[in-house]
Amino acid sequence: MNAINTQIREISKTATLVARAQGGDRSAFGELFEMYRDSVVAIAMRRLGDYSEALELSQDVFVQAMEKIEQLRQPECFGGWLRSITVRMAINRAIRRAPSISAEPEILEATLAQYDTPLDSALDAERADQLRAGLSQLGDMDRETLEAFYVQGQSLIEMAEHFDAPIGTIKRRLHVARKRLAKQVEHLATA
Repeated sequence: MNAINTQIREISKTATLVARAQGGDRSAFGELFEMYRDSVVAIAMRRLGDYSEALELSQDVFVQAMEKIEQLRQPECFGGWLRSITVRMAINRAIRRAPSISAEPEILEATLAQYDTPLDSALDAERADQLRAGLSQLGDMDRETLEAFYVQGQSLIEMAEHFDAPIGTIKRRLHVARKRLAKQVEHLATA
């Protein structure tokens, strides 16, 4: 008998709070929020299977309820009305969200953005210094050929015009100059 009386008092309290909230009393709605928050989160969790999404959805549910509370004709039915809003919004969210995709670690690693560490920056700077030192050790023709292609971004045709040589010759010069530069950089790295 006590459980029934307690339940009647809660329904009566809910109806009173809803009536006050419909009249614009925000503190009454705050009390309704405190009373029903856990059950809304539990319903959302059961539907969505993700706690953080359930918390987010519960916030959306209460915003929706606050905006539409004037439409509730029977204040004592607030709990069921709120539950139906929660279920409907959870279903909509579950349908609209992108499906979760599992991937192998290698695939994830290949798609993640890489950020340089200070060590990476230091190594890049060291390689650039070695490259500049290697270029300075080359003859003028090799250095000019490599700089025209890699630094200035000239095409083979532009280089052929600039150096007044056939494209085949430019290709051969690039090949030979790259090999000589590799030897110079290798020599500097071991020295």
